[in-house]
Amino acid sequence: KAYEAFEKKEILHAYTFFFNSLMNNKNGISNNNIILTQEKESLKFIIYQGTAKINGFTTNKKLYAEVTMVKAKNANVALKRYTLERNYKFTYVNYCSDGDYIKLKLNLDNITMTPQKIFYPLRELALNADYDKEHMLSEFKQKELEDIGHIQKLDTAELHVKYKYLHKWIEELNTKIQTLPADDSIGMQAFLYLNFLFKIDYLLVPNSKIYQKMTKKLQNYFGEEETLPEVKNAELAKYILTLEKLDFNEFSQNFYKAKYTFSQIEKSSYDEFIGFIEKSLLKLRWYKKNRHPQIIPTIYSYIALYALYNYGLNPAARKLLHIYICVIYAEYLNALGCKGYYDMQKNQFLESDIISQIEETVSKYKHQYKLLRAFGDELDFSSLNDFSNSYFNALKNLDFHEA
Repeated sequence: KAYEAFEKKEILHAYTFFFNSLMNNKNGISNNNIILTQEKESLKFIIYQGTAKINGFTTNKKLYAEVTMVKAKNANVALKRYTLERNYKFTYVNYCSDGDYIKLKLNLDNITMTPQKIFYPLRELALNADYDKEHMLSEFKQKELEDIGHIQKLDTAELHVKYKYLHKWIEELNTKIQTLPADDSIGMQAFLYLNFLFKIDYLLVPNSKIYQKMTKKLQNYFGEEETLPEVKNAELAKYILTLEKLDFNEFSQNFYKAKYTFSQIEKSSYDEFIGFIEKSLLKLRWYKKNRHPQIIPTIYSYIALYALYNYGLNPAARKLLHIYICVIYAEYLNALGCKGYYDMQKNQFLESDIISQIEETVSKYKHQYKLLRAFGDELDFSSLNDFSNSYFNALKNLDFHEA
């Protein structure tokens, strides 16, 4: 509808359709990640993306949007230099100052506009404003960010659960590292350290300094091809030690609730994910064959968490991976008040819940992926390792080609 309206030069109607397509709806109810206000000759909008609140408007002729970042008088020379350098990296947006505030802004001409031509500029504005706000707080010692009244603190009880499990997982990690053979354990150490960080990202969902530092460590690990694996492992171990030393108050400052409109990850094809599963299972079989059973559960977890971190999978695939996470990390999710699908006390699967969740997910997306099928009856509930193996083999054989 937005495409058609743009072709007819019904610009404000086109933008209304476009913004409606980006709204987060659950059971027909919006979480107000986008707020629209129709005026006589313009359409005002607010878009939420983490710490960033994008204020903008569009008329028939142009679109303007901005995010207020920090007070200009509070910005030191290093921060100002950073914003100038960032301008060279942007395609559509740029930093500016109105004298009072440093802002990130977007100006577009509506003469030949299409939904695609507006999606990518707005996405660039939203993602970079959110990232840079946290970066300014983390790296430039900004005491206060502007226009963040929309983000909410987490409940103290929830923070205590997250803090407890951070330390529990660090203790488990250190114990597993000590059980590894003295020689030829570099690959296993890497799986343990990386899985731990991906687990922190997906299950604890940190923001601010933890998110910034952790993202940088992971980028360095996968980006520095010439660095020796043992040196990379040592860097990750050193960083994890800094997490262990955080007191509860400092830890708590890295969490908040916020609304998001744009995904940080570029879309990936499901075939890419299948290739990743196959490569990972080959490594897993090598460890099994060479009698290193202690690393097997970690590799299964790593497959799911790495994919959730790195691949822009479709919502159905992400949900199916989340169901798997709800099995292997059931204890943590239960502690948070969510639903886990494994009883740790009885070492027992909640089989009917797992199968019904898979069926519900497939049913929800069947109209889009006609060949998608439920696979609950193919799962092996003999043990966690057997379950994991059967789950990933089932995921490998799913058909996500759109109708």
